Amino acid sequence: MLLSAPKTTGFYRAAIVLVCVCLLLSGCRGTRFTLDDGQSLRWADLRGQWVFINYWAVWCKPCIEEIPQLNDVHEMQLGYVLGVNFDQPEQSVLQQQRRKLAIKFPVLQSDPVATLGYERPKVLPTTVIFDPEGRYRGVLLGPQTAASLKAAQLAYGLE
Repeated sequence: MLLSAPKTTGFYRAAIVLVCVCLLLSGCRGTRFTLDDGQSLRWADLRGQWVFINYWAVWCKPCIEEIPQLNDVHEMQLGYVLGVNFDQPEQSVLQQQRRKLAIKFPVLQSDPVATLGYERPKVLPTTVIFDPEGRYRGVLLGPQTAASLKAAQLAYGLE
C-alpha cells in the first residue's frame, strides 16, 4: 500500500523556512567581533554610520601611507574605520604592528569576511564599504583619502 504525504507538507516547509529566516536575521543583529585589545564590538552598534573595513599589512607601503588619512576619517567621524591585518598574526604581534604604524582606529583580531559575506581582498590596500543600513556597497582598491571615501559615500548613497 502506497502512503501519500499529507496535504499540510507545504505548510510545514513554509514554517521551517520562516523559522530559518528569523534565526538568520536575528543572528546578524548579534554579530560580534573581537578587537586586537580583546574588547568586543557589536555590528549592530555601527548602524547609522558608514563603515570602512580597511585591509593592510606591515609590508605594504601604500597601506602604511594611507593610515594617517584613515586615522583622520575615523577621528573626524566621517565614517567608522575598522582595520584588518591581511596576514592575520597572533594578537600580541597584531598589537605591536598597530602601535608601530600608529593606527588609531579599531583593528579586528580576525578577518570578518566569512561573517559579513564578501570576498577576501586579493590586493592591498583594499577598503570594503558598508552603508549606514549595514548593507555591503562595494570595494575600493588602493590607498584612500578622506576625499575618496566621502566621494564613495556620495556615489553609493545616491543609488
